[in-house]
Amino acid sequence: MENVRVRFAPSPTGGLHIGGVRTALFNYLFAKKNSGKFILRIEDTDQTRFVEGAEQYIKDSLDWCGITPDEGPDQGGDFGPYRQSERKDIYRKYAEKLIEDGNAYYAFDTPEELDAMRERLKESRVVNPQYDTITRTTMKNSLTLSKEEVNQRIENGEPYVIRIKIPKKEEVRLNDMIRGWVMVHTEVLDDKVLMKSDGMPTYHLANIVDDHLMKITHVIRGEEWLPSAPLHVLLYRFLGWEDEMPQFAHLPLILKPDGNGKLSKRAADKAGFPIFPLNWEDPESNELSQGFKELGFLPEALINFLAFLGWNPGTEQEIFSLNDLVSEFSAQRINKAGTKFDFEKAKWFNQQYIKSADSRQFTDQLIKNFEEKHSIACSETKAIQIIDLLKERVTFPNEFVDAGLIIFQAPTSFDEKTVRKKWNEETPKALTLFADKLLSQENVEAESAKTLFWETLENAGYKPGQFMQALRVSLTGEGSGPDLMTLIEILGAQTAANRIKSSIDALSNKS
Repeated sequence: MENVRVRFAPSPTGGLHIGGVRTALFNYLFAKKNSGKFILRIEDTDQTRFVEGAEQYIKDSLDWCGITPDEGPDQGGDFGPYRQSERKDIYRKYAEKLIEDGNAYYAFDTPEELDAMRERLKESRVVNPQYDTITRTTMKNSLTLSKEEVNQRIENGEPYVIRIKIPKKEEVRLNDMIRGWVMVHTEVLDDKVLMKSDGMPTYHLANIVDDHLMKITHVIRGEEWLPSAPLHVLLYRFLGWEDEMPQFAHLPLILKPDGNGKLSKRAADKAGFPIFPLNWEDPESNELSQGFKELGFLPEALINFLAFLGWNPGTEQEIFSLNDLVSEFSAQRINKAGTKFDFEKAKWFNQQYIKSADSRQFTDQLIKNFEEKHSIACSETKAIQIIDLLKERVTFPNEFVDAGLIIFQAPTSFDEKTVRKKWNEETPKALTLFADKLLSQENVEAESAKTLFWETLENAGYKPGQFMQALRVSLTGEGSGPDLMTLIEILGAQTAANRIKSSIDALSNKS
């Protein structure tokens, strides 16, 4: 493909939901796969819903995820401005052209008159009351008023909107990249408002004009925009841009974990997982919603997970870096059906990325967490050892600190089930033999600790395997956990030996 240009065009009306991040990701992957450009455009024409800080939040979220625009409000580019509120002078002439060509009209109906029309239709048992090819003939607009009266109303400063004039009895066809041919009859479409009474365009007009002027070649967006697609096809035709119309691809819905309906903030809150990439504080309610970042997700893991929400590579491979995703991405492998949001799978991806990450990535935070949470001074060397020991067992990096306490604090309680099952009159004798051997060592590594344990107990006539869980309990208080001999190496021979002896005393006194 030549000169591929795609855009992600969010509205700054609140925090960027994870579904929006998925849309941005698919646009980014498609652009990069085809050596194209990924554009960020802020669609802020609806000033009544504008939320302070939302635009910056959107940009911060994309930045954290590694989805970097080639053009946008901050990056600039040859097709700016990239905020619709800074482009409002552009749209008026296109709305006027639609009127001149007979494809749009002025409508002077008041909110009360619109409500009355809908009530009349409801009383007539019309299922979907709307301003359409039939009802417009009974309303106050430039189709029913004389040209002189229309001009007089405009000169008098009477509020009006500009509506598209949907053609009668026509089928609108759209070849979607994911869904194939979509056909909609104009009888079910309404005459949407294109220009509001405040002079600002609606989404429908602004996004068509901007996509054309910014030379957008592919519009990849959520399935919720599919009902609007026929209207957009008509606008391309009416404006004379039909031959340059971008290809459309409507992404499948992200569903609740049970598959019953679209994922929402309420559903995510109820299920106990985030819906935002970063912490989002609503400036009106001051409600703080935790983000994936603050919960402990690595951006690479979240991106990998999101890529599989509606797309698959056609192989068994699941772990993909962002560059790998670019290489493998294909719009043909995007599913039509909605996809469940499986939070457990998201956590699994995070685990995989933690396992394979350089432990030094987490050391600064771990050192800080030990100091702030437990007033423990932890060296960088010790922090790396702890992370190496535990990285196979944690889901989030913030779990390292509590799981790593076993390095600094001897157990004060012991797993009763394991003690009951594995602690007998021979246990103190066997473990004391090993502890005494450890005391004679200056340093001990995991492998030498293992050899020392097995040889010491075998030489005394014991079967070492029968005492492994008891040894773990004496060192950690738990019946299971990370590699035991590596733990002894980190503790050091002297500390490990003293801890074993203290636990033997505690358990002997208890019995």
